[in-house]
Amino acid sequence: MKISICLPYHERGYTRATTLDWCRAIDQGPFESLGCGQRTTSYAQDMPVVLSAAAALTERVRIVPSLYVLPLQSAVAAAKQISSLDVLSNGRLTVGVGIGGRDEDYKAVGAPLERRLQRLDAGVATMQACWRGEEPVPGVGKIGPTPVQPGGPPLWAGAMRPKAIRRAAAWADGLYGFCMNGDPTATREQNLLANEAWADASRSQKPYLVTGFWYSLADDADRRLKQYVYDYLKIAGEPVARMIADMMGCSTPDVILRALDALEAEAVDECFLVPATPDLTEIERLIQLLADR
Repeated sequence: MKISICLPYHERGYTRATTLDWCRAIDQGPFESLGCGQRTTSYAQDMPVVLSAAAALTERVRIVPSLYVLPLQSAVAAAKQISSLDVLSNGRLTVGVGIGGRDEDYKAVGAPLERRLQRLDAGVATMQACWRGEEPVPGVGKIGPTPVQPGGPPLWAGAMRPKAIRRAAAWADGLYGFCMNGDPTATREQNLLANEAWADASRSQKPYLVTGFWYSLADDADRRLKQYVYDYLKIAGEPVARMIADMMGCSTPDVILRALDALEAEAVDECFLVPATPDLTEIERLIQLLADR
């Protein structure tokens, strides 16, 4: 199982120095990919901006937007951003796409909530047409630049529910799930659904299976992990956020290692660890932990 990591883009202490230090450490470390998510109604920095910097600052790791909430935006504009990132990273890009999990983001930008899965499917088709060099509308011209990866970068579907996973089997190269605290139960179910959906869709290759979980190895890790998860989820309501936050336990080396072993046993191809703080100790201690694994 490949191990990857997300930038701590969602933390208020995320600065220019954080970008520089983390990207360099990640590129020199044992990680397969570097990821960053998209949030509109928060203080998080803008995902394409953060990942453009990461693409320029790194040479080895893959760059993973995780994920583009495609029904929020123009698929043509997203196709141009993504192909530009593919050029900037010299073909090191893999893209997660999905409908997201925050209605507030849709309301903030004036995007409709209806038919999001259908609009996601249509948006993917539009992006792929742009990457093939087709005009999005006859007579307007092609959308550049041409991606380094022929036909555009691989696409992972950010999906966890059965309906979304089945729809994604028509166009996705893999499934990007999330198991919060490293518990393999949900991942096992999602992977089973994905394998069945890809087979039913007569796909020639099995889905690339990705998951992730929140962790902390910083000083005062347990408290800070729970606080991070609470802050991240409180938009869903304080009782729910507190209940989930109190369940989080990937704040010691032993627990993190057990979680990684359990996910690897479920045939996960790649696991993203999502840090709870922007402290550089998060990645320094994680690199040492993985070296000893």
